[in-house]
Amino acid sequence: MQLGVGLSSEELSPMSIVRTAALAEEVGFRAAWISDHFHPWIDAQGESPFVWSVLGGVARATDRIRVGTGVTCPIMRMHPAVIAQAAATTQCLFDGRFWLGVGTGEALNEHVVGEKWPEASVRLAMLAEACEVIRTLWTGRQVSHHGEYFNVESARLYTLPETSPLIFMSALGRKSAELAGQIGDGLVSTRPSRNLVDWYTASGGRGPRLAQVKVAWAANVADAEDLAFARWPTAGLEGELSQDLPTPRHFEDAVAALRRSDVVDKIACGPDAGKHLDAIRQFADAGFDEIYVTQIGPDQEGFLRFYEHEVLPEIRNASWNIGIDST
Repeated sequence: MQLGVGLSSEELSPMSIVRTAALAEEVGFRAAWISDHFHPWIDAQGESPFVWSVLGGVARATDRIRVGTGVTCPIMRMHPAVIAQAAATTQCLFDGRFWLGVGTGEALNEHVVGEKWPEASVRLAMLAEACEVIRTLWTGRQVSHHGEYFNVESARLYTLPETSPLIFMSALGRKSAELAGQIGDGLVSTRPSRNLVDWYTASGGRGPRLAQVKVAWAANVADAEDLAFARWPTAGLEGELSQDLPTPRHFEDAVAALRRSDVVDKIACGPDAGKHLDAIRQFADAGFDEIYVTQIGPDQEGFLRFYEHEVLPEIRNASWNIGIDST
């Protein structure tokens, strides 16, 4: 198993992401993923750079770490033909270290182009067709595709990597997990659910199983909890609201009634390595084999140094050992 770092486009500026990725590689993380957003979840998060530009900077600043999008939605805001070109170029820049994470997205990011937000079953069908378009373009052939949801006319990608990126598919429920098993090269989720892993494997999934866990490191628990509650109150939301609300203001309205405990009880807060290890272990026990830890807030260096000295040594020695570079 491997431990990765999550880089939040909703909170970090482009250069902060680049610097954090380079430091993550230095302290021993083997992988990173970067969220692909048009809007932050709430205004307090304050950022949302264009991920494909940022990835070019990360490629330049790193040498070994594997990097992917966690995740890109190729069904509305960006046409799958454009995503195919972006991912192929990015794989060239990373010399084979890039993977493409895809999902059905959120109205928060996708409604901005003025299209009707489809229901979940339609979005899954669109995603399946989008992946077909992307993979066909990666062959280097001239492609014309006239499908149920997408059209491509006489398109050919000229800049292609030696090896196409793997496509890891996001899942939060049974249908999406089964689709990931059928057509994805791996599974991505934010839920420590054994059921998701079982549905994925039962549907033919044999690739990596990636998960994200959010943490809030700070020198004391109170500051960490303040940080989590201020920046990620959406951690307390249940159900499908996260897919359907269209603007940060709507999310702010939705979380207004949440109590502090609704949020901080779901996030490992503070400088106790044991809390962080327990949060990671939930996903390891559920069957995920790549776990991406996302620090809430701007102090990415403090978080990474804490992991370097307090968390990674414990993981290396744990009975449920996750592979970490020893350097």
